[in-house]
Amino acid sequence: MNRLLAEAATSLIGTSFRLHGRIPATGLDCVGLVAEAMRRAGHEPDCPAGYSLRLTSVARWLAHADRSGLVETADRGDVILCMANPVQPHLVIAVPGGFVHAHAGIGRVTFLPAPLPWPVAQQWRLAEKDV
Repeated sequence: MNRLLAEAATSLIGTSFRLHGRIPATGLDCVGLVAEAMRRAGHEPDCPAGYSLRLTSVARWLAHADRSGLVETADRGDVILCMANPVQPHLVIAVPGGFVHAHAGIGRVTFLPAPLPWPVAQQWRLAEKDV
């Protein structure tokens, strides 16, 4: 687990939810949460745009993960794409004891205790930055 990313994600708990939100002061969605946590951890994310809460496929957005410095892994990742239902992909960030995610239903970024209640579709580790 990437400690800096986990700490950054945890610092965003309580932030308001907003679809397509990218600024903590005005709200974040799950993509915005991952992007802001990555920025706070010293990385430069490449965020997708133009998606909805319901999608039948995320294929066109997966290249954003690679361009953001996320490396696909078979083990538990730092950033996890899960399926909250068959047409609702959702990104979460692994932190000690569980996950941080932007919860549309309760309207804010929150902590979700492990285990993850949704099937994992894909997961990534945050690539180490060259110093």
